[in-house]
Amino acid sequence: MGVSEFGTTTGGRLVQKITLDNGEISVAILTKGATLQSLRLAEVAYDLTLGSDRLSDYEGKMRSFGALVAPVVNRLSEATAPIGGKPYEFEPNQSGQHTLHSGSAGTHHKVWTLGAVTPDSVTLTLDLPAGEGGFPGNRHLSATYAITAKTLRLEVTATTDALTLFNAANHSYWNLDGSATWAGHTLRIAADSYLPTTEDFIATGEIADVTSTDFDLRQPRAVTPGVNNYDTNFCLSQERQTFRDVLWLKGTSGLTLTIGTTEPGIQVYDGRNAIRPGKTAYEGLAIEAQNWPDAPNHAGFPSIELAPGETYAQITEWRFAR
Repeated sequence: MGVSEFGTTTGGRLVQKITLDNGEISVAILTKGATLQSLRLAEVAYDLTLGSDRLSDYEGKMRSFGALVAPVVNRLSEATAPIGGKPYEFEPNQSGQHTLHSGSAGTHHKVWTLGAVTPDSVTLTLDLPAGEGGFPGNRHLSATYAITAKTLRLEVTATTDALTLFNAANHSYWNLDGSATWAGHTLRIAADSYLPTTEDFIATGEIADVTSTDFDLRQPRAVTPGVNNYDTNFCLSQERQTFRDVLWLKGTSGLTLTIGTTEPGIQVYDGRNAIRPGKTAYEGLAIEAQNWPDAPNHAGFPSIELAPGETYAQITEWRFAR
């Protein structure tokens, strides 16, 4: 366990790095974006998540890599959404038309406050002011990363003093082989349906059956970069559930990752445009447990409204084995 200085942002904010290590698994968390910068197993010679040792990368093209993205991860179509039946407008930072990851108000751009640190866990907190990015409510967020055996667990909570929207996700990229791309990985997802999208990756509103499609991953299946194209929400349930396992990833190395979550959806992105400096496309798979994207704009999608007196609570877990 240790806390060290990682760098200073262009805005002059100190970013700290917290390392947790139990002898079986070690993780590094940055206060910038509540970011999972590194995850390593004692018997594996390479990092299993895509990160960087340079803060400038996290202020640039890698700003979402490993970060906790909120208040609304993923997309809001036409940069608008109703809250309590009233229309609100947000920052159109995708193609000048849609809102992606809350725009410049996203928590992945923020330096979080370092809270309690133990040998096995770290808690970070963040306050978001009412009106920032168009989102109502003064909101308080807490994120706790904890390790046990070969497992990393993330618990996220949020409260608000006004009706608002809230949908958070860790945005880590995974490659279990330490290879140039995720080619050869096998993927299984416990989802009977998925959300078709437009060319802008906006949910059409249809909830489609995965049967006889490229999105039927109910049994383990080898997936191939450029052949199996994913920037897709897989529908796990119609509302937040008790914690359960939902996704299984296996590398050619024989290493496996099991992801469990409380969330009703899980977004898988193939990384075609997420390229680290000096690396190639498709290096890692982004796997993001979250509520369904663009939910306020589609009847029948699970609500992402958060009201005063309520507490948003998400648990997501990454469990590794040979």
